[in-house]
Amino acid sequence: MSDASEWVPDSRDLGDLESAAHACRGCELWEPATQVVFSSGERSARLVLVGEQPGDQEDRSGEPFVGPAGRLLDEALVAAGIDRAAAYLTNAVKHFRFERRGSRRIHKTPGVGHVTACRPWLGAELEAVSPAAVVALGATAARSVLGRPVKIGEVRGRVLDEAAVPVLVTAHPSAVLRLRGDAGYDEAFGALVSDLRLAAPFGRRG
Repeated sequence: MSDASEWVPDSRDLGDLESAAHACRGCELWEPATQVVFSSGERSARLVLVGEQPGDQEDRSGEPFVGPAGRLLDEALVAAGIDRAAAYLTNAVKHFRFERRGSRRIHKTPGVGHVTACRPWLGAELEAVSPAAVVALGATAARSVLGRPVKIGEVRGRVLDEAAVPVLVTAHPSAVLRLRGDAGYDEAFGALVSDLRLAAPFGRRG
């Protein structure tokens, strides 16, 4: 496994980047996946939200955060006062990693090699968008954004200044979603909203 550097164009136009990403062979995940899932949002966005990888529904639709975890994220963004339409959403890994169980495709966490291989794409996106802050949703996203292993509990709830722009790390919505119906769900959802509220001022213009 190498990385995607040779497939990432010099252009920092998001359309050029997305078009080029379809030809990326930086790791093996392109082969079983339906398609690359690049991003949604505008180049002018002041807030970038980075997730882990596309899920099953994202892989089929070609859009990030359209499945159950995406709907939960929408709820949390509304509660935090963040307009999703004004944010740029992407993932650390651009193809769906899964294992088959009968007719089902079960999510499988990307390996460190997959994150490393895909990191040049995220770097190019951040250069193109030039946001005021980045929100890393989960440990995989945080590793990609910060370039090091991250434990969510050790860094959430504060703004990190070790990258080119301020970074806030929180749980991935899918981790909260797994608690739905359990006693800890309200607390986990509230913590996600609280973290996103820290990011909200960076997304405001003026």
